[in-house]
Amino acid sequence: MILRICRVALVAAVAFFTTLVVFNNLTDYFSNYHFVEHVLSMDTTFPGNNGMWRAIRSADADTVFYWTIILWETLTGLLCWWGTVNLVRAVKAGSAAFNGAKNMAIAGLTISLLQWFVAFISVGGEWFLMWQSKIWNGQDAAFRMFTCIGIILIVLIIPDREDSTRDET
Repeated sequence: MILRICRVALVAAVAFFTTLVVFNNLTDYFSNYHFVEHVLSMDTTFPGNNGMWRAIRSADADTVFYWTIILWETLTGLLCWWGTVNLVRAVKAGSAAFNGAKNMAIAGLTISLLQWFVAFISVGGEWFLMWQSKIWNGQDAAFRMFTCIGIILIVLIIPDREDSTRDET
């Protein structure tokens, strides 16, 4: 039972975190908007680098990228909350039911992993050369989030067995 409760708590923690991220992005809109703006414009990458042709200097593009991130985070949060509810409902059920209740949480965690790896590490870090910026480099934070959420996904997807519902004494 304790392993199931741990899995539920970890998925709920990601849902809570993502909810806070969306809340902050909406209530302090321009803090992270400016992050997106600077990454896309590549204005703090190495001077004279040959990748500057990739830079995007458009407020409309900045807005589209930023809202895509916010919507992506919102979808992650909703799926993780949905997954948390499903897991709580199945916490005392048999292993097959508990394993079946993991689907929304797995989807939410996977979507989150894709966001951190594709949007931040790949597109931001490599395409827009964010790694070159000392000011607007979010790769360490993205890697940290990718790693934490990846570990939670691994813990979650390990199949539950019938004997795991009993507490050991």
